[in-house]
Amino acid sequence: MTRLRPGGDMQLNDPRLFRQLAYVDGQWTAGRSNHDEPVLDPANGETLGHCALLDAEQITSAVTAAERAFAGWRALSVDERGRQLHRWHQLLLEHREDLAHLMTLEQGKPLRDARGEVDYGASFIQWFAEEARRAYGMTIPSHIPNALLGTLKEPVGVSVMITPWNFPLAMITRKAGAALAAGCPVIVKPANETPFTALALAELAERAGIPPGVFNVVTGEPATVSEVLCTDSRVRSVSFTGSTRVGKLLIRQSAGSVKRMSLELGGNAPFIVCEDVDVDEAARDAVAAKFQTAGQDCLAANRIFVHRRIYDRFLERFAVHMKALKVGSGMMEVDIGPLIHRRAVEAAQAIVDDALAQGARLVAGNQSMAPGANFFIPTLLADITPAMRVFREETFSPVAGVCAFDDDEVVVAAANDTEYGLAAYVYSNDVKRIWKMMRGLEYGMVSVNTLKMTGAPIPFGGVKQSGLGREGGAQGLEEYLDTKYFCLGNMPGPSGS
Repeated sequence: MTRLRPGGDMQLNDPRLFRQLAYVDGQWTAGRSNHDEPVLDPANGETLGHCALLDAEQITSAVTAAERAFAGWRALSVDERGRQLHRWHQLLLEHREDLAHLMTLEQGKPLRDARGEVDYGASFIQWFAEEARRAYGMTIPSHIPNALLGTLKEPVGVSVMITPWNFPLAMITRKAGAALAAGCPVIVKPANETPFTALALAELAERAGIPPGVFNVVTGEPATVSEVLCTDSRVRSVSFTGSTRVGKLLIRQSAGSVKRMSLELGGNAPFIVCEDVDVDEAARDAVAAKFQTAGQDCLAANRIFVHRRIYDRFLERFAVHMKALKVGSGMMEVDIGPLIHRRAVEAAQAIVDDALAQGARLVAGNQSMAPGANFFIPTLLADITPAMRVFREETFSPVAGVCAFDDDEVVVAAANDTEYGLAAYVYSNDVKRIWKMMRGLEYGMVSVNTLKMTGAPIPFGGVKQSGLGREGGAQGLEEYLDTKYFCLGNMPGPSGS
């Protein structure tokens, strides 16, 4: 076993899963002059280890390695690529506990949630290993005499994945599983706050037999990494999960070489509760939707609209369920861990202060109960309005804002009154009402009467400024495939002439 830090209380069963170097072309790589930065446990501020900061030349070498590996990887049969991915999938499950502990220490989420993310992340590798068998071309009825027309699916090429700190494992496997299955080598840039989970994935990919250069993990200054990777013409695809602001920057950086872009950006999810539902059940689900990953989740309910007839009862039940949530270190039996850093706590408090200054009502949320500097006690704000930041912005924190509505068309319009369009929730038992709201909501995903809507088979993604493209499902594989049309002339006709 190995300790992650001197005096640390968590040990790994497999010491080699804890890596503090980048992984390029099958080699563990330090930053020049051992340039690195500390990685902190958000629960207590202690240093877990260090993240190597590669320079521009080292990052470019990862592109060279991936380009060199492309020909051999794409030439493998879909069965052989699938076998290697299946081995990678199995290794993730075998090392589930170590991966979960790494994730909890560097990200802060409860250990129970981290275990769930390992399972969720592994499922994408398995799914795409099998889905690649169905990357079909097509035969086109010919309008040209004695010609055979059709299409093939070809891998795009070197693909870059820039991933966030809130889901440090699943956001990698959802992207890389698809790209690798399609025949594309990948370069992963994890968040500097959470590099160790990504590096553990690289260790397991190597053990699975994935060749050098096919799966690379580069760590470094975000601005340097994105500029190098997005401006290199050999990189043909960039996938990013993060803020809309950064997504726009990556589009600009990639425009010069016209790269394939897959972007999952900000969210401002509405949660609409109609008066015909069980109030307690809806309130319980709203609490779960709001406070998953301590609210640091692009799918988290951000604006909760409740029909006026049940508004007061809903607030009462929401507060009861919210106050039952346990806050503390993710290594303990808790529901909510710390926020990623102190800046996130300050941002959450600023949103609460703005709402209260403009007339919102604080129903619950006593920050004096926070068990540490990076913790934020779940907070319920009632009577929010569109003028408030809690309504306009993605809060990315355990701050819930609730308001009343009277009319279905008005609430759908209010829900759509945002630049974002990732996910929305509707709770009602009226089928016609559900259908009308579902069609009217300008979101890439709508979940009705349930929280669980994601998974490997579904096309995850948004509209408007919530992004481009889809991840997961058959559509997720297509992000890494080009359609090649062919026309074979002078072919014999049906009579053989």
